[in-house]
Amino acid sequence: MSFTIRETKTYQHPSKTVYQASLGAIEGLEGKVLSEDAEAGQIQAKFDKKILGKVLGDRTQIELKIDSGSLGESTVSIEVYPLDPVGRKLMFGARKGVSRTVATWFIAHLEHRLPKESQA
Repeated sequence: MSFTIRETKTYQHPSKTVYQASLGAIEGLEGKVLSEDAEAGQIQAKFDKKILGKVLGDRTQIELKIDSGSLGESTVSIEVYPLDPVGRKLMFGARKGVSRTVATWFIAHLEHRLPKESQA
């Protein structure tokens, strides 16, 4: 059983906007950015066992890749997995649902930070 969650979503916003919203979502979830490369559209961040006052039980890491699409679209690929206390990818013994919860919360925070569609 894999504890790694992989998802891809497409948004009707330019990649720079999605990139900045992603950084805001990580900050909003009390995460720590480990590395970021705006030109490549890549972000790595780590979350503690406790996010927004809720104890999840495992540390997690998220890796984002934001690609530009056609006509101002962006594709966000995320990979979320649990970490051991030293910061290595946890291959067994992780709590069920922690990675899924972090992925769901991240997407919700990202979408909340994206500008609303204009009423033209």
